[in-house]
Amino acid sequence: MNKPTLVVLAAGVGSRYGGLKQLDTFSEQGDTILDFSIYDAIQAGFGKVVFIIRKNIEDDFKAFFNPKLEGKIEVEYVFQELDKIPEKYKDNNRQKPWGTGHALLMAKDAVEGNFAVINADDFYGREAFEGVAEALRNTDENSTNFNMMGYVLKNTISEYGFVSRGECMVDSNNFLTQVTERTHIEKIDGQLMYKDENEQLKPISEDTVVAMNFFGFTPKYFEVSESMFEDFLKHNYKEAKAEFFIPSVVNTCIINKTATMKVLKSNARWFGVTYKEDKEFVTSEIQKLKKSGVYPTHLWS
Repeated sequence: MNKPTLVVLAAGVGSRYGGLKQLDTFSEQGDTILDFSIYDAIQAGFGKVVFIIRKNIEDDFKAFFNPKLEGKIEVEYVFQELDKIPEKYKDNNRQKPWGTGHALLMAKDAVEGNFAVINADDFYGREAFEGVAEALRNTDENSTNFNMMGYVLKNTISEYGFVSRGECMVDSNNFLTQVTERTHIEKIDGQLMYKDENEQLKPISEDTVVAMNFFGFTPKYFEVSESMFEDFLKHNYKEAKAEFFIPSVVNTCIINKTATMKVLKSNARWFGVTYKEDKEFVTSEIQKLKKSGVYPTHLWS
């Protein structure tokens, strides 16, 4: 089997962070969070990385990553733009990206065989990449047997504001039975709360398993998500803020019993940056990992 491909969701605008966090650095050596993810992916046996970015940051991305990755892993770039939808659904008033589900569709022609998808600004840990890579290597490319890395909600919260997470229901055999995209979860007076579809705050358990957009898919994913995105546009193309999320595709497949999603568990430490204030903590944690020898001081030399 071909080595799996790593697809990186890196087209976000970083509005809450206040800048292009995909290329922000978190070490004295100038490492981005994404440097560690790609390093871990190479160690775990991934053979290609596909960056999903916006056209207007292409030059910056290539200047930053191409020199260090040359000869280490195959690299390709694809672009998520607002107008990359069927002509009949184009609406000039749209300014917000169409979401992670639309972004991932942009990688369809760049991916052969099984693949994983991650966020550019989340630190997932070596064990997480090893677990997903092993699952992908042991999965039939023609099947709809998917997998994901699950994390505990309390370990994925920012102290500085709300976050978006996929709330997961998991059965006794560690298969996903439902995932709900929660676009607003935050800690209020020591209690984790989420906003429902009516903007009402409701409590959520800190031990809830959540999806952090670290999924393992076969190529069959693209077939099912394309038709779902077309249906989404049919009903939402005039909605200024409606987004098409990867967990929505997964949830529909599970409810319709057209796919399975094994929830993998890992002791790997997750951390990420949603707000500028998160940077100090992440920088400190990365420094500890280098000092303890988990990562070399210079990743790419």
